[in-house]
Amino acid sequence: MNLLTKAQVIWQVVWWRILWDKHNSKYPVPARCRKNPKFMTPWDAAGLIPDGAVMATSGLGGNQPCQIMYWAIRERFQSEGHPKGLTVISVGGQGGRGKIPGSLEELGVEGLLTRMFTGHAETFKAQLKLADAGKLELQIIPQGTLTLLLKAQAEGREYVENDTGIGTFIDPRTGRGTPLMPPDAPQWVEITPEGRFRWRIPPIDTAVFSAPAADPKGNIYMKNHSVLAESWEIANAARRNGGRVIVNVGLIVDEGYDKVFLPADQVDAVVYWPRTYQVITIPHKRYWKCLTLDSDLPVEEGLARVKIVNDFLGVTPKRKPIDSVLARMAARVFARNARPGDYVDIGVGLPEEVSRVLSETGVMKQITMVNESGVFGGMAAPGVFFGSAVNPKEIVSSATAFERIYQRLDWSILGALEIDAQGNVNVSKRGEGAINYVGPGGFIDLTRCSKYLIFCAAWGEKARIEMNDGAVRILDHGKPKFVKQVDEITFNGQEALRQGKKVFYVTHIGAFRLTERGMELFMVAPGIDVERDIRPNCPMPFVLPESGAPEVVGPEVVSGKGFICRLEQT
Repeated sequence: MNLLTKAQVIWQVVWWRILWDKHNSKYPVPARCRKNPKFMTPWDAAGLIPDGAVMATSGLGGNQPCQIMYWAIRERFQSEGHPKGLTVISVGGQGGRGKIPGSLEELGVEGLLTRMFTGHAETFKAQLKLADAGKLELQIIPQGTLTLLLKAQAEGREYVENDTGIGTFIDPRTGRGTPLMPPDAPQWVEITPEGRFRWRIPPIDTAVFSAPAADPKGNIYMKNHSVLAESWEIANAARRNGGRVIVNVGLIVDEGYDKVFLPADQVDAVVYWPRTYQVITIPHKRYWKCLTLDSDLPVEEGLARVKIVNDFLGVTPKRKPIDSVLARMAARVFARNARPGDYVDIGVGLPEEVSRVLSETGVMKQITMVNESGVFGGMAAPGVFFGSAVNPKEIVSSATAFERIYQRLDWSILGALEIDAQGNVNVSKRGEGAINYVGPGGFIDLTRCSKYLIFCAAWGEKARIEMNDGAVRILDHGKPKFVKQVDEITFNGQEALRQGKKVFYVTHIGAFRLTERGMELFMVAPGIDVERDIRPNCPMPFVLPESGAPEVVGPEVVSGKGFICRLEQT
């Protein structure tokens, strides 16, 4: 990337930061559209939403934000007391973590929002505070299952049946089921006579989402989008249920601009706002081609742009050299067990480092990447861009993506908060109260569908580990992540064993695998002594291989020098 381009990207982020809370909820309708009553100010469109509406949104992370409508809904409620008592259904984490204005957190106001369904709760700090105060009912449904419920309503079906989440917190036979707060809230999953899960959500009557463009007739276009997410499903669900569809766009274009995504007769209100974003910081008026289907930008330059934005916003942790040790160890485990053409989903956090190693060593070219957002091919983008990709090859709805995942998924490489002796994993609960709740996201669906699983976790929370001369040394073990019993079961290890899955757990200092004998430490980094470094500092009971000792990986895994990663299965 040349210096001019880098400067342009930085300035774009700075300009967004300067304007990030500046808006006009009564932004006027463009002159060329004023004869069409479908075009409205954000304020007027918010007035279409009745009290008690069940409103569904679309998007994931920083992709497809609908900021101006969230502001308008909140400000109209604060001015007039309406709309009130809303239920919001949001699949992905579209909150601002209590820091970034204009997110779905704008609706986290007492009386405005009284119930919420989501798969990933962590970013909705305003809503989590309301839930802890007893002023919001919070329901948790696995992300993939929730997308399929949206599609079911769009097609006129009332429920979805599957066996996703057996033995986890979402299983009402062994856990709490869907309610998070209050604990005695209605249950939205039930067990059928056949022992399957039957999921429901309330009928959607309002769809609110953003799109790149509309023409003066009110036809909606998705050209140059970064994700489709749940746009089609929620629009069609709302129409089928006799409700309304409100679309916020960033461009007014001529008819025939592209293939029509949603025809005008299926849209009740079109809201134009010039700062509608493709992804946070990137307005549709200056969209990034590298995040679209027509990109001709080198992948390396696209990733460099993404890194500049994430570094500026501070939304991704700064990785240390020791994280590359974990990534290379996980890549080696993957390469020994994977086959060319395997379908692979890679999650956020440390798994992104594994993705980087697989890319650098050429393994990525031999596998098929799967993304639950519906974006396939290219390189998955991290941080605020999560859900999009640099140079994607295909973009479908998230429901379509999960339909494919349920048909075939060979691998998932995911993170973990806690792991225990039964092979159980907690990714959903950091501590007590709603404010410390993360939610499973797509984790439960992905682990249900995968044949092979690699969980990547730091050896300890705030552990300090150094590398020296091709060896690893622990300076401070931190708070253990491998514990006797996890606080919440988001993945059930024993159920995975019953289903014949192969499960691995990789840390900075070694790797475990789940066996009938228990958690087996089968690989360690050079410099690590099992009896000195691991057993005294690991509350989780574990066994060693039947051969008696775990494999000690070579110094190339630590240093990276001469590290080679090739698929060994054919």
